[in-house]
Amino acid sequence: MEPSRPDYRLDHVCLAVRKLGPARAMLEKVLGYTPRTAPVENTRQQVIVQFMSKPGSIDIKLIEPSSLESPLVEFIKRSGGGLHHLAFRTGSVDAAVQDLAAHGAKIVAPPQPGEAFNEASIAFAFAGMGLNLEVIDTDERRSELPAGEDAR
Repeated sequence: MEPSRPDYRLDHVCLAVRKLGPARAMLEKVLGYTPRTAPVENTRQQVIVQFMSKPGSIDIKLIEPSSLESPLVEFIKRSGGGLHHLAFRTGSVDAAVQDLAAHGAKIVAPPQPGEAFNEASIAFAFAGMGLNLEVIDTDERRSELPAGEDAR
């Protein structure tokens, strides 16, 4: 019998964009999402992050390169932007990384503090077939906006 695996729950979908503003405006106009956080610079991944939310739905995280040296620049050049990764919340990032690696995923960024998550641990893996994964163990978001407030 296989040992118990971590419980993976889809937390958010991440879209790589050239600029947050136009992407945010499209999500607001077309799908009715509103900003959950103010933009936050993630210096470790060299991106600017903003979460969008909608009652009854999962978050959409937008990421924009914070400099021309950001690895995201090459991703956007190749793909034009769009789906970057799926993020799953689990009880332990460390246990999830061990589990994903044991099941064939390539760990591309080991556990480290996530600036957009108030320094809670995050990690990234490549599952194959073009699917990048992020694992987190928190629902906290840095620079969360009070209900009804819009920070651009």
